[in-house]
Amino acid sequence: MTILLQVAPAVVFGAMYFRRAWTLSQRGTPVAWWRQTAFALSLLLLGGGALMPYEDELFLVHMTQHVVIGDLAALAFVVGLTGPVLRPLLALEPVSRLRILGHPLVALPLWTLNLYLWHLPRFYEAALHHGAIHALEHICFFAAGVIMWAAVVEVLPGPEWFGTGAKFGYVLAVRLIETVLGNVFIWSGTVIYPFYEDRGRWGISALEDQGWAGTIMMVEGSLVTIGALAWLFLKLAAEGELRQRLLEEGVDPRTARRAVRYGRGKELEGAG
Repeated sequence: MTILLQVAPAVVFGAMYFRRAWTLSQRGTPVAWWRQTAFALSLLLLGGGALMPYEDELFLVHMTQHVVIGDLAALAFVVGLTGPVLRPLLALEPVSRLRILGHPLVALPLWTLNLYLWHLPRFYEAALHHGAIHALEHICFFAAGVIMWAAVVEVLPGPEWFGTGAKFGYVLAVRLIETVLGNVFIWSGTVIYPFYEDRGRWGISALEDQGWAGTIMMVEGSLVTIGALAWLFLKLAAEGELRQRLLEEGVDPRTARRAVRYGRGKELEGAG
């Protein structure tokens, strides 16, 4: 039942997404193959995370679940989205109002609150003891991850001030917040979750298990951060070159800045 609660939303998302992608393809505006691949990958990661063995016996496995579902699957999910794909949902007023969740000043606090709240012993162990709460925990991690990454990938236009440079700081803040928690698990010196004290496998003590869990959180976060920062660096360089070309062509500086910020700079080239 717990697995069903976690997998069912992925099945629904997949059916809705690929139906919409097929519709757009029929209209002559297909979704790029790499976006569809990213979305399919997110569904595989969600399913793989939900089916991961030994999650109730090793903290390191449960942590792996969290980073797969709440970070990797969420990122791949957002990369797969486009404005046209989301248009039918955004036409619904209740859904449209949820766009505020993608604002960086909303997304980052929500993501942080979700991360730390679910790792409080009271809530974390409740998830370990109750299947429905466990499913809710994973849904919350995925939803918070989607909101957090949506501000960076920016499927829908964000605030003008939150350009590529600001996103550098945002991504670094995300990893700093996560690193603090990871270090708590590595260096606490005491077992934070008594649930794991008598469940050691493969000769791993509960304290070693906890240290490995923190290490997994930090290593995964570091690798994803390096990738995200590399992408942002290349994007920043390309935007700088395009903005300079527009200025040299006589385009108004504010117009050039806004056009580059929202991905319309190339439309102005040659029109200055």
